[in-house]
Amino acid sequence: MLGTIVNAAAVVAGGLLGLLFKKGMKPALEESIHKALGVAVLVLGFNGIVSSMFTVSAEGRLSSSGELLLIVSLVVGMLAGELLRIDDRLNSFGRRIEQKVGAAGFAASFVNGTLIFCVGAMTIVGALNDGLYHDPSILYVKSMLDAIGAVVFGATLGVGVCFCAIPILLYEGGLTLLAGLLEPYLQGALLDQICMVGYAMVACIGINFISREAKIKTANLLPALLVPAVWSFLSRLFT
Repeated sequence: MLGTIVNAAAVVAGGLLGLLFKKGMKPALEESIHKALGVAVLVLGFNGIVSSMFTVSAEGRLSSSGELLLIVSLVVGMLAGELLRIDDRLNSFGRRIEQKVGAAGFAASFVNGTLIFCVGAMTIVGALNDGLYHDPSILYVKSMLDAIGAVVFGATLGVGVCFCAIPILLYEGGLTLLAGLLEPYLQGALLDQICMVGYAMVACIGINFISREAKIKTANLLPALLVPAVWSFLSRLFT
């Protein structure tokens, strides 16, 4: 659990540092950084999708897989999210906190920050390594990257980024504690497929940052992360 604790602390520290920069930031500058952040997040998402979908053979041939699964995962995930009203519920929760503590933009910063910090191969592989081999080195590297991201998010989105430490503790910590049970399944093709869907969600966040009008309810896509696991289970069951 040490890697998870360090990761959560790094996000809180980075978010608090970002809030110091936010106080003296002009609205025009904040808007420009917001869009630049959107481009960076969009590129990060696309890079993750490509690295999860494409492989290079020993002969140097490029091949891809998972296109249909990605489409099905996003469509089914969005449908389930809309029916469960995940995005609406999270934003309603965030707005209640905003009203109580006077923290504007809490919902957006908390939801977007959580998705970015918790999605990706480093989260899963790092937590499994920490739980199985007591090696938190991957999570230490992730902590440094997340701290830098938290500074930027804190400066542009607000205090909600600091509270992303809570889902990090729950998600990464849960993976670490259950590493022995999950490790045989969360590897190989399934890990790539889950990361592929997760990075597609990250790309959607980038689009939202770039264009405030193009509102994609990214939280509603959370069930999409379960589709590859269900597909893998059904494939093993019927083959």
